[in-house]
Amino acid sequence: MSTPKFTIPGLTDAEGEKLAGILQERLHALNDLALTLKHVHWNVVGPHFIAVHEMIDPHVIEVRDAVDETAERIATLGASPNGLTGDLVKTRTWEDYSLGRATTNEHLGALDLVYQGVIADHRKAQEAVADLDAVTEDMLIAQLRALELFHWFVRAHLENTGGELSSAGAGSEQGAADQASAADTVS
Repeated sequence: MSTPKFTIPGLTDAEGEKLAGILQERLHALNDLALTLKHVHWNVVGPHFIAVHEMIDPHVIEVRDAVDETAERIATLGASPNGLTGDLVKTRTWEDYSLGRATTNEHLGALDLVYQGVIADHRKAQEAVADLDAVTEDMLIAQLRALELFHWFVRAHLENTGGELSSAGAGSEQGAADQASAADTVS
């Protein structure tokens, strides 16, 4: 990202640049999440196909709206948002989503881990901007609200009546998928 030549009133150029850098990381994560969700939408199979297939699309729209909002905030701060996939792949700190065609429980188990990572990183970003800019913090808090709600939707499919998650403790997307699949065959 290029150094901004200006920022919003009330912030120093250095503060605007710091905020834009934090938001650029979130922009990449949100873009990746939107693509991952569409990938799941296209590749989910099994007896609960239609429920999960249709559950995902509204959240894709919400995540895409968050992408746009984040990019526009970066531009407002005087920086140039980068939404190109090459930069995303070059700078991300996570691996590509690892499942292709898979059952609803397998994808939901893997998405549980995806959401854990996205939400944890979004919370770190919110904490990092809290003392710099209330507007940016407010935007991140609203995005967290939507991310956490959809994470709950995912987890509701993985939870048993005792409150235990079938994907609990998994260290990889494939591991979470395998655990969720095994739990589904037991029920």
